Amino acid sequence: MKRPVFVAEISANHLGSLSRAHDLIEAAACAGADAVKLQTYTPESMTLDIPRFSVSKDHLLWGGISLFELYKEAMTPWEWHEELFEHARKLGLEAFSSPFDNAAVDFLEKLGCPIYKIASLETGDVDLISYAASKRKRMIISTGASTLVEIQEAVDAAKIVRDQLTLLVCTSSYPAKAEHAHVRRLITLREKFGVEVGLSDHTLGIGASLAAITLGATVIEKHLTLKRSDGGHDAAFSLEPDEFRLLVNEGHDAFLALGSHEWSIQESEEESRRLRRSLFVCCDVKKGDLVTRKNVKALRPNTGGPISAVAEILGKRFNGDFKAGHPATTSIVT
Repeated sequence: MKRPVFVAEISANHLGSLSRAHDLIEAAACAGADAVKLQTYTPESMTLDIPRFSVSKDHLLWGGISLFELYKEAMTPWEWHEELFEHARKLGLEAFSSPFDNAAVDFLEKLGCPIYKIASLETGDVDLISYAASKRKRMIISTGASTLVEIQEAVDAAKIVRDQLTLLVCTSSYPAKAEHAHVRRLITLREKFGVEVGLSDHTLGIGASLAAITLGATVIEKHLTLKRSDGGHDAAFSLEPDEFRLLVNEGHDAFLALGSHEWSIQESEEESRRLRRSLFVCCDVKKGDLVTRKNVKALRPNTGGPISAVAEILGKRFNGDFKAGHPATTSIVT
């Protein structure tokens, strides 16, 4: 199994501030992220400026907002991308983005973007997927709100980079409830499509991500903000830096803890092996005394006789005088 890669999604959490975007990249590096991800679009490339093109009024976070206004407020200006990519690279982070149309792919190509992430709502855009795949870069496709048939179509559109493809389980609700994460779907995706799998996690904590790691997730993507109380369209389902650090640390431990399926005594367990119970004479006895459970017991440490011998020596006579602490073996009875 491969060690999971932790991706900090910046998304709209820059709140329209280039300085804050840089701070988020710094925070991602300090929290132990492996990569940062932007989103590359304009409101015009996403929708039309028509009021009825809006989020449903009962949406928990964005109820009733015009799609055009939402994307206008949330977008990462294209003129920021180059310096943000450069900043991330200087900090040892991989920087990549989600393009939302072919023009965004062309723009990102000029920046040397190493990975193209297809967002869940674009999984049905096979034209975008095939165009991004034509660049022969690594590709990540999120599968939120998609049927298996639609995912198959997306995978087929990306066939020329199938050996570099990762599919992410994603519950495309904001925030998502843990019971709606269904991370076992990782197994379904891996078995059905034969590619690497991961999780785009919109739940409020890190439990779903840790569960995904135990099931073989090789990519974990979580939104990162400096402080949820600062607000913003994505703040409610984003991790703060200390929480992201906890995710990385616990995620690495979860991966290491999986270990091997082979059964063996660990070197670190040797002292515990030494302290296991074994059979001892537990009080001073004389030659000819009857061996009973009162003068022979299974006690720690493991330097006495084998406990399996107890049935063989009970009821026999000691063949000599023995002090408490003497190993109780078949050699001390007649």
